[in-house]
Order: sequence, then structure tokens, then C-alpha cells
Amino acid sequence: MTEADRIFGRFPSFIQEFIYGHGWESLRDVQISAAKTIFETENNLLLTSATASGKTEAAFFPILADIFENPENSISVLYIAPLKSLINDQFSRIEELLDASHIKVTHWHGDVAQSHKKKLLEKPEGILQITPESLESMLLNRSNDIVRLFHGLRYVVIDEIHTLIGSDRGSQIICQLNRIAHIIGHVPRRIGLSATIGDPEKAADWLAAGTEKPTDIPLFPQGQIRWRLGLEHFYIQNMNEDQSKDAPSLPEDNDEKKRKYAELDAGYEYMYDCVKNKKSLVFSNSREETEYVTATLRQIAAKRGEKDIFLIHHGNLSASIREEAEAKMKDEDIHAVTCATVTMELGIDIGRLERILQNDSPNSVSSFLQRLGRSGRRGEPPEMMMVFREENPLPNTPLPQLIPWSLLRAIAIIQLYIEERFIEPPQSKKLPFSLLFQQTLSILGASGELTPKRLAEKVLSLPPFAFVSKEDYRTLILSMLENDYIQMTEEKGLIVGMAGERLLNSFKFYAVFKDSEDYTVRCESDEIGTITTPPPVGDRFALAGRVWEVNELDIPRKLIYVTPVLGKMEVSWPGDYGEIHTKILERMKKVLQEDTDYPYLKPNAKKRLEVARNLARNTGMLEHSIVSLGGYTYCLFPWLGTRSFRTLRKFIQQNSKEFKINNLEFEGCCYMIFKMECDSRHFIESLCKKVDSLGIDCASLVSSGELPVFEKYDDYIPGDLLRKAYATDKLRADEAEKRLHEILAEW
Repeated sequence: MTEADRIFGRFPSFIQEFIYGHGWESLRDVQISAAKTIFETENNLLLTSATASGKTEAAFFPILADIFENPENSISVLYIAPLKSLINDQFSRIEELLDASHIKVTHWHGDVAQSHKKKLLEKPEGILQITPESLESMLLNRSNDIVRLFHGLRYVVIDEIHTLIGSDRGSQIICQLNRIAHIIGHVPRRIGLSATIGDPEKAADWLAAGTEKPTDIPLFPQGQIRWRLGLEHFYIQNMNEDQSKDAPSLPEDNDEKKRKYAELDAGYEYMYDCVKNKKSLVFSNSREETEYVTATLRQIAAKRGEKDIFLIHHGNLSASIREEAEAKMKDEDIHAVTCATVTMELGIDIGRLERILQNDSPNSVSSFLQRLGRSGRRGEPPEMMMVFREENPLPNTPLPQLIPWSLLRAIAIIQLYIEERFIEPPQSKKLPFSLLFQQTLSILGASGELTPKRLAEKVLSLPPFAFVSKEDYRTLILSMLENDYIQMTEEKGLIVGMAGERLLNSFKFYAVFKDSEDYTVRCESDEIGTITTPPPVGDRFALAGRVWEVNELDIPRKLIYVTPVLGKMEVSWPGDYGEIHTKILERMKKVLQEDTDYPYLKPNAKKRLEVARNLARNTGMLEHSIVSLGGYTYCLFPWLGTRSFRTLRKFIQQNSKEFKINNLEFEGCCYMIFKMECDSRHFIESLCKKVDSLGIDCASLVSSGELPVFEKYDDYIPGDLLRKAYATDKLRADEAEKRLHEILAEW
């Protein structure tokens, strides 16, 4: 009997029939490995394999078998996902399997009706699918129900863990799971799922934090890469925001004539043709770009007299608009195109996609693989086109702005995976003070009065706070007392204070990611989505890929009433575009150095790279990382990732007076330009001597006047703690020190 046959025999008949019914000739390696861990050990499990490899089935076949054969009168499985849409969709593929097993599945998040949740509270059973925010609400507001709901909890499945590791949201989940385990008196097994994990051992440590259980990480042979990939480049031909011609002077309200006179940019026309008659996703790196691209593609369709098949999907849109996009993408008979952000990057099942279009470069190898993996299911290779647009430089454009950084980044990302199968390792955060503030209030709110010692024991024992000292926690508690977030009773116990109650009483408390005071946009009875700043009545703004005119503002209720109008314009949200790994920058330099002809480059992109390579070689920027731009102006190309670049920049600024450096400007982590009344070699030699003497002290790079606020509750954290966290978690000295010595060696 083969291993696959033995595992298959362990499954109850309804799972066997499901496998037969879907024509599977044998179990996949991932399914066999998962079943062995779940059936034969008490270990945690990390399943990391390619998109569409069957991870969901692999995890849930043995889990369903176990809870079917050994039912509990409580929730048996807790499934945690980062997106509501993932929760709504995740079990659609095995819905018939769940029906056959009679195992109940309950969705629980902000869009789920209270009546649905009430049924689970009255009779807890089966599988609970939930977001971290709803789980936080449950721990805080239903603390007395936790034992009744979860006393028989056996499995916790965390999906898409690569999006959670190293973030406050991921650490919040680890806090929640350890709080539940403490309350119910046992530690459920944890199962993590992801298609893109750069360092499985680090991910396994994160997954198992606080469980004292080993984590199995089954490895699977990596098949040959089969991609259909193309990169093309365009110079922007039309700088007008609405893509109109400059020639005719048209009245502001004459939208019909404006549409006829549209002279659309060739890059956008190319993007349109890439997805024409193909079921596709169009990814952009921000909501602003997603909105603008959607409006432009619709404008092209109108100009050509073709059907508008363009949908939109991002976090600021109403649930109904997002769900419409998901439903239409699942429909095999509709050739829809959805423009999306990261919300469509994760594992929502939207059927077979013919192509992915990426507007500009993704920021990471992980993001590239996630997006690429959305296409190419059912035996077909994944297919992606990337399109790059940049302004045609003027003759006096400075050297660093002549380099196509986005194109280089995309090539570097692709080559790193092809050559090394490199994926960024998870980043850890040692001092998550924002989360510490939130969990302190949550635990105190759920527990009632606690002594300071008991509160510290409960909070600091949670794994994400392992590096927080008792002294730092005491500083935070004193600040919370001083500002009335907590109070001390006459018996010297701690309770939630008045300011803390105001925070706890808002549904926004449950989320640890930063939110904004959004205004809901309505067109008659339809909810369109949210925007951050309400425009005046009569003004227009873009949302959901369309333009709206403001009819009425209801400021107290945060409502904006609108009507649709023709046209196109930009919209802006605050946001963080993530960090870039140093290996990507180093590979970008190599792209400029080598003569490799990458087969996926289309003619324009190939020519643009050739021009950039010639420029880089002729200017000497590859031999010397610091080059003169004329006079006292210098440009430094450190080839460092975000944290190390930031550290080097701050180190240079710290020593700016000594070298008479001023006007320091930078672009992402690609380069920095500054004026300096000093020889560049002497400058680098002096910096290296300082490094050799004392090293780069990250704490000293953060001035006493800085208040580095990044996370949601940072506004409530004492400045000294914020500066300490910034130095610890946002700066990195070792790579910056090493690179300075490498730059010196170039002489």
C-alpha cells in the first residue's frame, strides 16, 4: 500500500467521494504531508506551496475527518484570514464537502448579520471563520463566553500568513491565540498557509509562538518555472490629467466633446489592448493608481465605442461593489477585467484568469509571485504583462532621474526568483508599543480590575512583547495613568479610565492598523465607498473608477451624497507602500552592469534598458557609488534596502555639519543627492573611521525632537518609547556599515 493509499483510507467516505467526484487520480504531495502531520502527530503545521496547489484542501481534509469523527459541543476550528472577502470565499471550493459532512461553518466579521452570529453564540460548533478585528471584539466584549465557545478548540488555521508576519496585525493574532489558550486551559494546534514564504523557519517560529509545540514544515520539489511574462516601457505622451488634447478650448461642463477629443497616452492604450477580450486582473501599487487606471481604461473603451467591462476592487470601496467584482470574475461567461490593489492579491477564488497586468513594478518578490499566481490555473502557465510609464526627460535632467528605477526593480525581482528562488524573509518587530497599548486596554477591559503586577504578567507574557522590558512597560503604564486611559483604584488596582473607555467603546478600537476618519459616499440608495476628506458641495472627486459630483454633505453623520458625472481625475489616500529588501537593490545594480538579454523584455523596454546601461557605464556610477553632478553637488547610490538606506541617510545627516552637507534629497531608497564642500573620498574615509571607532549607533540617529508616529496607537505612546522603537525596528546599521567600507574600497 502506498503512502497516498494509506492516507486516503484514513479519510471518511464523504471526503473520499469528494476526491472521486472531482476526478483526482491521486493525492498531491502537499495533501499527503499535511495529513501525516495532522493524523500522526500533535505538531503545528506550516504549509507553504505554490498558489492553486491545494493547500486549503490539504489542511482541511484531515481536520474535517478529525472533527467529524470526534465532534465537540464547541467551536472546533478557528480560521483566521486577513480579508473579509477571503473569509466569504475560502470554502466555496469545498462547500459540497462541508454539506456532506454536516459540519457547520460560520462567518464572523463586520459585514455579517447579527442574526447569523447569534446562532453560533446559542450553539457553538464546527468552524468559525473570523478576522483579527472581530476576534479582538469577541475577547473584549464576550470574555465570559470564551470558555463556552472555545473549550473544545482543536485547530487554528491562519491563512496568507506572509501578509501578517512582522506586522502589528499578525502580532495581534498571536496575542489573541495565547489569550484564548490561557482561558480554555489548553493550546490548540496551529496551521499556517501561504504561497510565498521567504524563510520558512522564521515563519514557523512566528506561527508557534507561545505553543511550545514543534512545527512541521514539509518541503516539496520545486518544479521548472513556466511563465508567460512580458515587460514593456513607454514615455508619457500626454501629461494632461484628463488625457484631453490641448488644442480645442472646451467648456468645463462639456464632457461629451471632451471625450471625443481625448488623445490617450500610448502606454494606457497598450494596457487596454493587453487585457482586451481576456479575463484579467490589473494590479497597481496604490488605490490612487487603481482608481486612475480604471477610469482611463473606461475612457478608452468609450472612445473606441467598445463595451465597458472594467470593474474595481480595493479597501475603500463598499462591500457590494467589491462583491460584484468578485462574482463577475467567477462567472466563466463574463470576460471582465478588474483593476485592484493588494485586496485581489490574496487567495480569493475568482476562477481561471487569462492574464495579469501589472501597472509599474511590484515592490517585492513575494508580491510579484502572489499576483502572478492569480493566473495560470488548471494546467496553464501563469501569464503577466508589466507596463512602465515615465516622463521623457529634459536635457538638463539630473543623472539619477535618467535611470528607469521601476523597470530595474521589476527585472531584479524576476531574476532573483529565477536564479535563487529568493523571497523576502519575514521582518520581525521587537518593540510593538502601539500593539502593547491596545492589548493592555483590551486585557484590562476584559478582565476588570487587576493589580499592576498581574497586568504586567498577563501582557508581557504574550510572545510579541518578549523584548519589551519591565522598565519600558512601567513608562507606558505611568503615561496611561497620567492621561486617564487607565485609573488606579483605592485598593491600588488598575481599571480602564474614562479616556480608555472612549477608545474601547468605538468599533475602531479592535483594529491595530491605522485607519482614517472616512466619509461614506452614497449615490441615492447605493453605497459607493469611503474617502478621507469631504469636498465642498459642487466639487468633484474620483471613486470606484468613476467621477462624482457632491450634492450634499452630512458632516455629523460623515455622509456625502453624490451624482455620477463623466470625466476622470485623481484621488488621494494616505498610505505606506512597504519596504524593499537590500538584495533587490543589489540585483538592480547588477542589471545595469551585465549584458544579459532578458527574453521577457519587449522592444521598448529592451531599448530603455540599453540606454540606461550605457548611461550608467559612461557616468561611472557603477564603479563609484558616489559621483559628482557638478560643482558642490554629489549623488550617492548606496544600493541598500529601505531600512539600511534610511540608516545611512540619517548617519550622513548626523555628520552633515562636519562636511558642510546641505540640501540632502532622496528618492525612495535608490539614491540621495546633496551639496558638500568636501572631497568625496575624504568624506567616505571619515565616515568609515567613525564606523570603525564607534559603529553606527541607531539610537543616536533619532533626535530628541522627533516623534516617529507610524502605527495606529503611536499617538498615545511616550516620545522616548517611540524613538526607541524607531531605532530598533526601522533602522539597520550592519548593512550600512558594510556598504560604507565597500564604497571606500572602490577607490
